[in-house]
Amino acid sequence: MTVSGLNVGPSKCFLIPARGAKSLSVDFPALISIARPKGKFRFLHGGRHQALVIRSAMDASYSDSTGSTVFPRINVRDPYKRLGISKEASEDEIQAARNFLVQKYAGHKPSLDAIESAHDKIIMQKFYERKNPKIDVKKKVREVTQSRAVQAVMSRFHTPSSKFIIKTAAAFLVLGVLTVLFPTEEGPTLQVAISLIATIYFIHDRLKSKLRAFLYGAGAFILSWLLGTFLMVSIIPPLFRGLRGFEVTTSLITYILLWVSSTYLK
Repeated sequence: MTVSGLNVGPSKCFLIPARGAKSLSVDFPALISIARPKGKFRFLHGGRHQALVIRSAMDASYSDSTGSTVFPRINVRDPYKRLGISKEASEDEIQAARNFLVQKYAGHKPSLDAIESAHDKIIMQKFYERKNPKIDVKKKVREVTQSRAVQAVMSRFHTPSSKFIIKTAAAFLVLGVLTVLFPTEEGPTLQVAISLIATIYFIHDRLKSKLRAFLYGAGAFILSWLLGTFLMVSIIPPLFRGLRGFEVTTSLITYILLWVSSTYLK
């Protein structure tokens, strides 16, 4: 079997299993170079199975009708694979790959166009990535959580038993439902007062200190109400319509913050 116009480079190889008692040989002309300038490839005997070692034609070059060497990856869509580089390649490596391929296939214009097109796409992608760097969200969150300020705040909280969490959550959930179902003309004043008493009670139940329970409860109530009002004015729209929609929504936000304080505050 004669093959003309094919130059096979010493790159990858694979095995083709063959069967039969006789060994087959394939003659290659002078135009083919496979490990040696001239010679034969023979099936290798190995018991019942035989194998033929041949070179992969993935990176093989061939010539067109004019005799110019054609770039073998001319139709590869991925620009990195077309140039034969990784996506982590530096600009020097990209330029070196481009220059090498341009010199090798300088006589074939479609090959040069394919090489230049892949090079331009990679350069534009690198430029875009520099102008619009990706934000590593996980890294940013880790940096924030490991900062001293956040660590100081987190040190003031701890997780109690599941039974205590369920008890406090049920109490503030009932207050939230009553606030939504029975909003008075003066606003949910009664429910808010009950939430303050509940906060002090739950904190005292955990810390066993009346003074700390009162200070923590009063401070948490004031901060929660101020933060709830700020969120309502600046970020969160009213969830309920009517004259008291603002107060009801602020109360619900306050209940959530008070539940966190009464349950997890150390």
